[in-house]
Amino acid sequence: MIDFEAFVKYSKPGPRYTSYPTALEFSDDFNYDEYIKRLKNGDPKKPLSLYFHLPFCRSACYFCGCNVIYTSKSDKMDRYLDYVERELELMSGILDNSRPVTQMHFGGGTPTFYSAEQLDRLITSIKKHFKNFTNDAEISCEIDPRFLNEEQLDVLVSHGFNRVSFGVQDFDEKVQKEIHRIQPFDMTKNAVDMARAKGIISVNTDLIYGLPFQSLESFKKTLELGVAINPDRFAVFNYAHVPWIKKSMRKFDESTLPNPKVKLEILKYTMEFLTSNGYKMIGMDHYAKPGDELFKALENGTLHRNFQGYTTKGGADLIGIGLTSIGEGEDYYAQNFKDMEGFEKAIDAGKLPNFKGILLNDEDRLRKAVIMDLMANFALDIKKIEAKFGINFFTHFKDSLEELKELSEFVNITDEKISVNETGTLLIRNIAMCFDEYMVKFKGVKNSFSKTV
Repeated sequence: MIDFEAFVKYSKPGPRYTSYPTALEFSDDFNYDEYIKRLKNGDPKKPLSLYFHLPFCRSACYFCGCNVIYTSKSDKMDRYLDYVERELELMSGILDNSRPVTQMHFGGGTPTFYSAEQLDRLITSIKKHFKNFTNDAEISCEIDPRFLNEEQLDVLVSHGFNRVSFGVQDFDEKVQKEIHRIQPFDMTKNAVDMARAKGIISVNTDLIYGLPFQSLESFKKTLELGVAINPDRFAVFNYAHVPWIKKSMRKFDESTLPNPKVKLEILKYTMEFLTSNGYKMIGMDHYAKPGDELFKALENGTLHRNFQGYTTKGGADLIGIGLTSIGEGEDYYAQNFKDMEGFEKAIDAGKLPNFKGILLNDEDRLRKAVIMDLMANFALDIKKIEAKFGINFFTHFKDSLEELKELSEFVNITDEKISVNETGTLLIRNIAMCFDEYMVKFKGVKNSFSKTV
């Protein structure tokens, strides 16, 4: 039995580790020429993962931490596609675009806020420049059920999209009203049914716990309705309350947010409920049916974590296209401009719209490997890390292991392996933070990251 009251002491600001180092370490010290050099000199045999950011939404969902632009004007969205097409043209003149593409993802914003014609235009342009999609490529799109029709799905399926992720967050009417996202259960179920009927082979459902007016009892009902839709995967995220970054979050009365004890109860119940309904926990936040690729990747050690969460396509170079998109290579992260003016000016000048990033040194790459393995597998093969990086793990990470002692009841450490127990998975961000050498400068800083619990 977990003592949730005692557990609350572990609630502190911490990264979600979609990258290491985190985006807070990105700067313009990573200059344009460095980025271009790495794109040009990429391994021709190494596959590519393409991410496209489509930032437009009709209106604000108050919980959202994404980089979005609110509009109802189609011409504004067409203008954005003009610039994305020009960015693709520039990218294909620098990068070896004959490299195999094993993954492509549309995120946002609301990708399905675009019409079927606009989506077809974008995908046709992508395939003009990147023609070598592998037969088993994972091609996915985030979908808001409030903006979805058969014509859009026909376009996606005709272009090889095989996975979709439906944003739900919560089915409770009071919660939906407070977060400014009214989305009845029937609307979501109809959208999922339509996607399956059109031939989409994998459906993911996104839920969020920690939202205003949520309780354990209310979230139990959301989980029951979620399972009734029968998705192949669930992503159940801890709400990141960062009102100092996202103004829309200031609309919430913070006294209505569930406290850390309640959030932990919700998380534990979610793990137990989904497990009892045929899903397996995959890393932090994710659950999949045993036949799903994510679960198979976890079993064979090929599960990978990046800015889109968990993926089966590890070992690919991530190329970010569009406003605020982030790319990832062996030794760098690169981010595009976050503001439309900077984005357009760069492309008008004939340059990729990259404005910051980070070069990873040897220590960064070592710690990235450790942290990402822990986040993906709740375990670390010490001997594998020692062999790959030529270190003595216990000597090199003496300070980290000392810090980890505070969490010793949640981990088991042998000469060969670090294993996180079931209770410890609730604190995987805290455990990973012990190996993050950048965290020291955030100690005592209130407005840095969202709370881990």
